[in-house]
Amino acid sequence: MIRKRVNCGAFFLVCFSLCFMTLCMGKKNPSQDRSQLHLMPWPAHMIVESGKLRLVAGFNVVWQGHEEPRLSRAVDRFGQQFRELTGIPQPSMEPDEAAFSLAIHCEGPGEDVQSIREEESYTLRVSFSEVVLKAPTPVGVLRGLATLFQLIEKDDEGNYIPAVWIQDEPRFPWRGLLIDVCRHWIPMEVIKRNLDGMAAVKLNVLHW
Repeated sequence: MIRKRVNCGAFFLVCFSLCFMTLCMGKKNPSQDRSQLHLMPWPAHMIVESGKLRLVAGFNVVWQGHEEPRLSRAVDRFGQQFRELTGIPQPSMEPDEAAFSLAIHCEGPGEDVQSIREEESYTLRVSFSEVVLKAPTPVGVLRGLATLFQLIEKDDEGNYIPAVWIQDEPRFPWRGLLIDVCRHWIPMEVIKRNLDGMAAVKLNVLHW
């Protein structure tokens, strides 16, 4: 009998990758062509509409409902990421002079100490002239901003955001990452980059 040797490490890696992709993508809209958008995880519900929001200048933020320092810092981070990706500054100017308005409506405060039970849902609507982000809690706003950043695309004419309607919420309440710095020393800057990566894909638990 001839026995073939199997690379167990490679086999495990392939299986883990397939399982992770399946879990992250969540519920899919069968009518959506995923090759056009690069979202991770895939939103629970999404409708791609006709048209694009062209990014030829910065944007202004319109606050509605609850405000708190955490939300202001989140918008500042989004503005910095927006500038780094597109090269377009975020000016302080009147709404009619900006490329688009980012209207953020937060219904109320979240938990004093965030937990896996906190509401993280949001709705996001992108039209040719504005972006409207609504969420019941600040955490939902953070998740919506992460999705909005992923939606930024570029073609021959420049940067744009496709016109979409998204209603999203996590498929699983616990979405985490384990980092063991006792066995393998990891510099603080690497930890911070991991935190940025977790925020980008909407993970909510860090075991450190």
